[in-house]
Amino acid sequence: MGRTVFVNGQWLDETAATISIFDRGFLFADAIYEVTAVADGKLIDFKGHTDRLKRSLETLGIPMPVAEGELLALHQEIARRNGITHGLVYLQISRGAEDRNFIYTDGLRPTIVMFTQPRTILANPGWERGITMKTAPDGRWAHRQIKTVQLLYSSMAKMEALREGYDDVLFVEDGLITESGSANFHIITKDGILITRDLSNALLHGITRASVLDLGARAGLETRQAAVTLEEAKNAEEAFITDSISFVMPVVSIDGHPVGLGKPGPATAKLRKLYIEDRLATGINIAERAA
Repeated sequence: MGRTVFVNGQWLDETAATISIFDRGFLFADAIYEVTAVADGKLIDFKGHTDRLKRSLETLGIPMPVAEGELLALHQEIARRNGITHGLVYLQISRGAEDRNFIYTDGLRPTIVMFTQPRTILANPGWERGITMKTAPDGRWAHRQIKTVQLLYSSMAKMEALREGYDDVLFVEDGLITESGSANFHIITKDGILITRDLSNALLHGITRASVLDLGARAGLETRQAAVTLEEAKNAEEAFITDSISFVMPVVSIDGHPVGLGKPGPATAKLRKLYIEDRLATGINIAERAA
């Protein structure tokens, strides 16, 4: 027996799970997804992920296939069924299946898929050593604020960076940093100011990004949302990326150029500590039954 997965209303062993070969998520990447962390048996930032899910579905004109309350219950149930106290819940919703055609039929039944993966969420070795990043042109599509499954360009760029000895890719467009292949990018200036790219369709509207900005401001850190040049990033005191699984990950070099002292800095560590403490205190216990 493998993992238990959820497909279109059914709980199945992963070996028995199937979707149609005509599903538009498979044929056209006509689908959105969300990833929610589970840490100490709690769903982290669940409301933020649900709100973004609804925005993405609405933008693409895909109906929500389950009620919001049921969505929470499904996340809790799949984590319980697979014994996930530290890991992630992956959710994907496509427009549905029909014969291949660029023009789709309105009113298709969406396909919903959920699965889990175990992860050492609160013991990430990268937090202590930091990561190295290689810059690359941002060749993704122009609506990056929608969390679609169109991830091939990011995957290829990450693989190229890995083959060249880096940990991740950092996308640059018109001389300005957008984000990494799967996370938002931030710097701490030498004046102690937290700066991250302002929201637009150039980048994903990250849930962890928003939480870290809020927690930093509440802790007295000056925060700004503005474009950052590559030169500013390389000359920053500290840099880090944020995402739903690694939370707050320090960046120690860009294109081989050390950021700050070339090691994880104190402001980044403080922000990660604030985030973890707050999210563990406010997370939704998977053992509870959704109302």
